[in-house]
Amino acid sequence: MKLTYGAHPHAVGTSFAVWAPNATALTVRVHTGDAAGEHTLSRDERGVFSGTVAGVRAGDDYAYRLDGGDERPDPVSRFQPHGVHGASRIVDPDGFAWTDREWKGLAMPDFVIYELHTGTFTPEGTFDAIIPRLASLRELGITAIEIMPVAQFPGERNWGYDGVQLYAPQNSYGGPDALKRLVNAAHAEGLAVVLDVVYNHVGPEGNYLGEFGPYFTDVYRTPWGSAVNYDGADSDEVRRFIIENACYWVRDFHIDALRLDAVHGIYDVRAVHLTEALTQRVKSTANALGRRVQVIAESDLNDPRLLRPMEQGGYGMDAQWSDDFHHAVHVALTGERAGYYKGFAEHGDIAALAHALSRRFVFQGQYASHRRREHGAPADDVSADHFVISIQNHDQVGNRAAGERLGALISPAALRLAASLLLLAPYVPMLFMGEEYGEPAPFLYFVSHGDRNLIENVRKGRHEEFRSFGWTGDVPDPQAEETFERSLLHYELGGEGEHAELRALYRELLAIRKEETALRPGAARITVRSEVDARWLAMRLDAPGARSLLALFNLASEERRIPLDEEDGSNWQARFATYRGGQPALNSGAMVALPPLSAALYYKEVL
Repeated sequence: MKLTYGAHPHAVGTSFAVWAPNATALTVRVHTGDAAGEHTLSRDERGVFSGTVAGVRAGDDYAYRLDGGDERPDPVSRFQPHGVHGASRIVDPDGFAWTDREWKGLAMPDFVIYELHTGTFTPEGTFDAIIPRLASLRELGITAIEIMPVAQFPGERNWGYDGVQLYAPQNSYGGPDALKRLVNAAHAEGLAVVLDVVYNHVGPEGNYLGEFGPYFTDVYRTPWGSAVNYDGADSDEVRRFIIENACYWVRDFHIDALRLDAVHGIYDVRAVHLTEALTQRVKSTANALGRRVQVIAESDLNDPRLLRPMEQGGYGMDAQWSDDFHHAVHVALTGERAGYYKGFAEHGDIAALAHALSRRFVFQGQYASHRRREHGAPADDVSADHFVISIQNHDQVGNRAAGERLGALISPAALRLAASLLLLAPYVPMLFMGEEYGEPAPFLYFVSHGDRNLIENVRKGRHEEFRSFGWTGDVPDPQAEETFERSLLHYELGGEGEHAELRALYRELLAIRKEETALRPGAARITVRSEVDARWLAMRLDAPGARSLLALFNLASEERRIPLDEEDGSNWQARFATYRGGQPALNSGAMVALPPLSAALYYKEVL
C-alpha cells in the first residue's frame, strides 16, 4: 500500500498530494530537472491538494508554497538533503535492491537489544559506518539493534527527539538509501532492527506542519511543546499521517520493531486510542508482508492495559520499557535518592528490586513519594516477555547532568553484579552502546539548533531539570560541538584489558541466556526470596521441561551467607559466577558464601 500523501514518481512524471486545509491555494515548485518551475495543484473539499507534473523524476527537488508564501518542505518528504528548512527530494520507494527475502523477523522473547545513537556510535556518525560493527554485536550475543530516532532534525548533532520531517531519514546520517543498506546488512547478520519513533510531539525548529493544517492542539501540553491533535476536529487526517508513518518504516525500510517514545505524552480520548489503532495497522501490514513486527512502548504509567490483548480491552502492544527495573537496580547499587529515585529508595531498595524481578512493576498502585500520589496497577497477568529491562539507556545516562555511565558511579565488582541482574532476569534485555565493555565516555545531551532563542531555552531547561536531582555546577553546553564529541564511543576498548574482561562476561551471560530455556522471557515461573537487611536476593526460575535455575545476588559490601531454601532441594550445580572459586555444588540446607557485590548461578536437571 503506497502512502496517501507525498510525491509519487511514475512512468510519465510525479503525482503530488498534500493535506493543507489551512490553505486556499497551493503550488509545487520543482527546483531541478526538465520540469523545473512552479505548478498549481487542485484542492478538494477536504483540503487535499493534488496533481501530476509530467517530467518530474526521482532525484528532483521540490517544495510547496501555501497561498503564495515562502517555500515549505513536504510534510511527507522522504528525504531532506538540504536540512529541515530546505527543499524535499523525490525518492523512488522501489529503487533499492533488497536481499533479505528470507528474513521474517523475531518473536519478542528472542530479542536481545542493543540501543545505539547513529551519530556517536562511530567516528563517521553514519548508517553505513555501523555496518562493519554488526558482526561483533552478533558475536557478543545481540539479536537486535535499536536505533535512536532518525527523522530529519535541525543540524547534524541531536539525539533525534527534535525530528520534524517524520518520513525523512536524517541527511547527515546518509538519508534513506543508507538506512536501507544498514537494515539489509543487519538482516544478513541475523540481527533485527528496532527503530525509535516519536509521536508525542514534533521538534520546535523547522516544524511547518501547523501551516498546512491542525496537526496540533492547545487542549493538552507536553513537556516538549504543543500536543499532537489526535482527538480534536480534523484529527482523522493527523492520525492517518502518524499511522501511515509507522507502517512506512515497516514496509519501505523493513524495520522489525518500533519503539514508541513516551506514549504517556500521546493524549487521545477517542474510543480507540492512537496507540491501539497504530498497533493494529502495523500488525496487519506485517501480516500482509509475511513478517513479524513488534510494537514496543516507552511509558512511565505502569499501566498493563498497554500490553493486554485488544480482546481483553488492552492496546495489544508487544512490550514496554520497564523503568522500574532500572531505577531499582540503580538505587540499590549507587545509593542515589534524589528525583524519581526517591520513591524507590523509600520503598526499600532491596524490596523494590525483588518486586521488579518477580512482579514486573515495583509500583502497582502503591503510594510513590516522588509522584506524591498512588501509581501504577498490577501486571502479574502479563508475561515477562512483554517487558524490556535495562541497567543503562540513553534516557537514564544522558539525562544526568554530566552524562555519566553506570561504570563511572560504581565499582567494577558492582558493575559485574549489575550485568548479572540484567542478563539473568527472564525479561527482554537491552544494552546501551558501549555498556558491554564499560565505555568510559559520557553520553551527554547535545543539539545543533540554528535559533538563538531556542538554544538559550534549551540551556535553561537543562539546568532547571537537574535542580530537582540536586545536581549543581556547570552543565556541558548542549549546543557546543565539544559536548557531542565527548560522547563518541571508543569501541576499540572492547578488546583491551579490563574492558575486554567485562565484554567477555557479557558474552558469557548472553550465551547462557541462549542455552537455558528458563531464561527465555515468558517461559519460567519466577520465585524471589530476599533478606532486606542482609542485602541479598535469591531468584529461582522453573520452566516446563527445562532444568531449573537458581540465581543468587549479594548487594552488600561484605560477604553474605545465603541459605538454600528447603523447597529448593539438592543437586544444584554451578553454572556461572562473577568471581573465581565458589561452591561447585549445593544441597538442601547449604549456606552459600557470596563475596561482596557478586552473583552466582546454579542449575538442577529436571528428573
